[in-house]
Amino acid sequence: MARPLTLLLVRHGQSEWNAAGLVQGQTAHVPLTGLGHEQAAAAARELAVRRPGALLSSDLRRAVQTAEHCARATGLPFTTTAALREQGYGVLEGRPSRELWDVVDWTDPHWAAEGGESLAQLHARVADLLAELQLAPPADVVGLVTHGDTIRAAQAVAAGLGPDRLPAVTPHNGTVTRLDLPRPAAP
Repeated sequence: MARPLTLLLVRHGQSEWNAAGLVQGQTAHVPLTGLGHEQAAAAARELAVRRPGALLSSDLRRAVQTAEHCARATGLPFTTTAALREQGYGVLEGRPSRELWDVVDWTDPHWAAEGGESLAQLHARVADLLAELQLAPPADVVGLVTHGDTIRAAQAVAAGLGPDRLPAVTPHNGTVTRLDLPRPAAP
């Protein structure tokens, strides 16, 4: 039996919008705070101990800045992909996060803000990426620098759960979450 594919999902460090309590979604330009860089460096050290053989990152700035720490700590180059982006919140991006509770239909995985992405769409995007990695892994252990909702979607996909069953708890900024995925059977 083939060894599982190990994914080490790194949530980016605290961003300026995390600190301000604003909805980020796929807003591209938001940088890390000083604390965010410290969290990213700590996550990078933890990642390096786990010895990934490849490193991929969301193309959003806060993730790229975290991936830069990971690249320095591991000695690996990284490539970016839009597949690792956060869930898009469309017109809600830049608004206070507390306003989401009054606007979002948390019971409907197909609900999306105008110009945004539903949990079902996020789940499908992440499922496609994980399937690609399972079929053609760049290494046995892969570091993925990404975002909170994206990690929750990956956890659901790995557990065989649908978009209506994402874990309720979002990993903290600057943490590493391990997922082991089975390799497809040889034909």
